[in-house]
This record gives sequence, C-alpha cells and structure tokens, in this order.
Amino acid sequence: AIILVHWLLTVWGCMNHMFPASYAWGNFSVLAVGIWAIVQRDSLDAIMMFLTGLLLTVLTDIVHVSVFYPPNNYLTGAKRFSIGMAIFSLLLKPLSCYLVYRMYRERGGE
Repeated sequence: AIILVHWLLTVWGCMNHMFPASYAWGNFSVLAVGIWAIVQRDSLDAIMMFLTGLLLTVLTDIVHVSVFYPPNNYLTGAKRFSIGMAIFSLLLKPLSCYLVYRMYRERGGE
C-alpha cells in the first residue's frame, strides 16, 4: 500500500512538468527499491535501502518544492493540483518511513 500510494502521488506530482526530471527519477527509483524489498521478504538490505531512500527523498522533495514552486500569477489549476500532490506525498513520507522501519524491525533488524 505504501508503494502504491506514493507511486500515484508521484505520478500526479509529475504530470505538469513543473518539477525537473530529478524529482521523478528520485522518487520512482526509491519505489523500485521498495518493490525489491517486497519481493525479497527475508532481505534486510532491501528494506534498509528502501528506508534510506525514503528519508533521502524527503530532503530532495523539500528542495524541489521550495526551489521550483511557481509564483502565484503562474499557478493554474493543474499546477496547483500537481504541487499539492507532491506536498501531500512529502507529508506522508514520515509515516511511510515509520511503517517501513517497523517492517525492518519485524525482519530482524536492530
């Protein structure tokens, strides 16, 4: 569910070409690592890389939103929706990090 929600929010955040390609590449590559963590349920490395990637995308998303936020007179409805979904994804990432950390602990991590 974590991967599906963040995938959908990232797709919606990228649909208006407001952010550079690094936003999409960063988020989608972390989600790919998340799929790897789901497939290999016994791998601590996969879940730890997913957690680290989520934490790093929190920082990069803050930078992307703050640097590429358009002025008010250039905000259309589509741009507002796109940036709103990117901000919503950013706000959900700490909860996702907590849930992934719990999965890491369940798999035997310390």
